[in-house]
Amino acid sequence: MTEHAPEHAHEHVYGHTHGHTDSTARNVPVQALRPGDHACLDVPDAQAHWQVLTAYTRTGLTRGEKVMVVLDPADVGDDDALARLDTGTGQAEAAWRSGQLEIVRNTAAYVPDGSFSVERQFRLYSEELERARTDGWTGLRVGADMAWAQRAGISDDRLLDYEAFMQPLFVDPRLTAMCWYSRQQYTDHLVAAMRTVHPLRVMTHLDALEVIRTDGSAPFRYALDLTGLFYMEAHAAWQLIGFARDLPDGDTLDVRCGPILEAVLRGLGSDDVSQLRLHTESEPEPEPEPEP
Repeated sequence: MTEHAPEHAHEHVYGHTHGHTDSTARNVPVQALRPGDHACLDVPDAQAHWQVLTAYTRTGLTRGEKVMVVLDPADVGDDDALARLDTGTGQAEAAWRSGQLEIVRNTAAYVPDGSFSVERQFRLYSEELERARTDGWTGLRVGADMAWAQRAGISDDRLLDYEAFMQPLFVDPRLTAMCWYSRQQYTDHLVAAMRTVHPLRVMTHLDALEVIRTDGSAPFRYALDLTGLFYMEAHAAWQLIGFARDLPDGDTLDVRCGPILEAVLRGLGSDDVSQLRLHTESEPEPEPEPEP
């Protein structure tokens, strides 16, 4: 692969505002992640990530991507991890046998010789991405537990710089990554700061509706991302419209969805509910089949 870390690029990152802007990551369900996305996940406990990680892994396998699951040595063993990702479907086990799914430990991936190098990590993922393409996969999907950094003595500032340094890799739309940070292990300050160096933040539960409340008496705005949902039963659509209709005057429900769901909601009278605002996104192009 011809893509390499820019020479001396770390000099433009270290010592500055971690290369990030004042914006905060947009909350999305894990199913909404698309090729080219770089997301963080802050988990409340050691086991909370498995439901999300399983959905993340299955999506990548279905799309024909090479999937790297990077676990902490303190997490479950490889056989147990594979069973959790598979849940009896056979999909993950078949992918593991074929080489499409790889389970590695974060110590081996990030600090193989006991030390950490940002430039080495950049090269590693560049090479893994190129290897995935050469092997016929449609892209590379990485899910990584970042617990290694604290044990390796990596400061919060350097870890933030690393995440910002890796962002140019995602110019290649074949790469998707989700980095998860434990709230029990890392400070609230670091977890919050990670949301400024990742464009997206994955919701911690598959069925979660995350609401951010602002101070003051300003109108309340709900934001619901349904771009990854391609079907909704009529009674569920009625409930959604009813929820918006019952909101107090001035409050709004902003729904991001695809054109199919938009047509369903409009057909049921969403245009008559002033509190409901639909924002339509085009459906993602189907992923090409991997070459044999």
